[in-house]
Amino acid sequence: MSVDLLGEARTSFARRRWAEAYARLAAADRAGGVGADDLVRFATAAVLLGRDLEGSDLFGRAHLAHLEAGDGEAAARCAFWAGMVLVGHGRAVQGGGWLARAARAAADAPAESAVHGYLRVPPALAAMRAARYAEALEGFDAALEVGRRCRDRDLLALARLGVGGTRMLVGEGAAGAAILDEVMVDVTAGQVSEIPSGIVYCAVIGVCRATFDLPRAREWTAALTRWCEEQPDLVPFRGECLVNRAHVMLVRGDWLDALEECERAVARLSDPPGQPEVGRALYQQAEVLRLLGRTAEAEEAYLRANQHGWRPQPGLALLRLDQGRADDAASAVRRVLADTEHAAERSAVLPAAVDVLLAAGDVAGARAAADELVAAAGRRGVAWLAAAAAAADGAVLLAQGRPAEALGVLRRAWGGWQELGMPYDAARVRAATGRAYRALGDEDAAQLELDAALWAFGELGARHDLARVEALRRRRPVAPGGLTPREVEVLRLVATGRTNRAVAAELFLSEKTVARHLSNIFAKLDLSSRAAATAYAYEHHLV
Repeated sequence: MSVDLLGEARTSFARRRWAEAYARLAAADRAGGVGADDLVRFATAAVLLGRDLEGSDLFGRAHLAHLEAGDGEAAARCAFWAGMVLVGHGRAVQGGGWLARAARAAADAPAESAVHGYLRVPPALAAMRAARYAEALEGFDAALEVGRRCRDRDLLALARLGVGGTRMLVGEGAAGAAILDEVMVDVTAGQVSEIPSGIVYCAVIGVCRATFDLPRAREWTAALTRWCEEQPDLVPFRGECLVNRAHVMLVRGDWLDALEECERAVARLSDPPGQPEVGRALYQQAEVLRLLGRTAEAEEAYLRANQHGWRPQPGLALLRLDQGRADDAASAVRRVLADTEHAAERSAVLPAAVDVLLAAGDVAGARAAADELVAAAGRRGVAWLAAAAAAADGAVLLAQGRPAEALGVLRRAWGGWQELGMPYDAARVRAATGRAYRALGDEDAAQLELDAALWAFGELGARHDLARVEALRRRRPVAPGGLTPREVEVLRLVATGRTNRAVAAELFLSEKTVARHLSNIFAKLDLSSRAAATAYAYEHHLV
């Protein structure tokens, strides 16, 4: 074996030329084998090139080489990374086997060794994912103490990542974000090695997304992009990272780019099969397709996400709404809310629930959902939640026939979406604002808002929203009493003597939904009977 070849491989590794280092180490290995430390370099280069399973095998070989040399601490560290790489690749059973082997090897390591801290991380991570947050914090705090004592920067990064992420998930947003920012400073300064750095980048972005901290998610996604660009050979963005990156693209309005990222994520997470994040990737893909108006493709992606164990809601309910199946959509969101207890998960569903329930005529249900969202926004102090709550509150006020009150709330929502750089949500609020102005009789202001929404939806490629706003934009007389267009339709048919069943058949609604619409009409117009509603319709020239 050429000593020069190993020297060149080490130089390439130090310069972060991963493909070159991998090729030279592979050649050295074929020429007669390499030592334990060079096997660790070989494994690291393989993982960074996207050869995860090969990388895990190489860490396993390094583990055995260190055992033969009598270095239990180094052997345990290599077994730890062999397991972590497999777990991250969706092979939890094999990964667990390597982690158990790491624990056995660590038994021969000194009590003050950093490897004991590393071994606290996987069970703490499992506890965090299972929402056993007290247990998770205990494990991460123990790992953090070992990292401090041993001055192990990689362990400190992993432990702080766990502590900060868990604190954010339990609602301690400011404290958790400060810890995560501290971790990211170390990573971006190059003080953490490459594999832990990649884990930290992806995990921080995922936590920010889960806790609705979109500005941080966007900022650290940009930092991750720069980090990858500095290492041209690095396989940029693994499956989970691709999904998070696609979400950032989606919310900032880059829908076609987001769709490409989703397709890459689905492909990467499908080979080998069984990786748990593939369902999430399919759901994100379905969301983009739904917004683009590609209904059949979106439905297929939602169904595939469900097949892979990812709940396809609330996106599928919103798709049903686009398909004119408001009752099915309402049943779905009611069931999801009934089955969902965690506050953050409920907050992710509530905005869609408001839209769906309003479309189904359940104004009372929409009001309850909006009120819960407003309360959550007040507790968490997160900009996304504040904007979503204001948008939901404004939409319900509008449906309740209170357009003047709705205007101020909708303006606040629009300002929030603008500040967050979320053009789709901002355009939806402008469309609602146009409806509020129309209800107040200010048609010029209504047209300005609807024109702005129309332009934004056109730029984004939001087909269904574009069609809805185009229909709204046609000048219509303002409905009396703040009635919605659907309520006017119901009132006209009732005034002609039709029963609820006949109205439901004509408008493709359920009788229950028609009854809700009638209840809303009676409340808005202060009427007490169908006869009074008929008289009102004739007096105001609605028939």
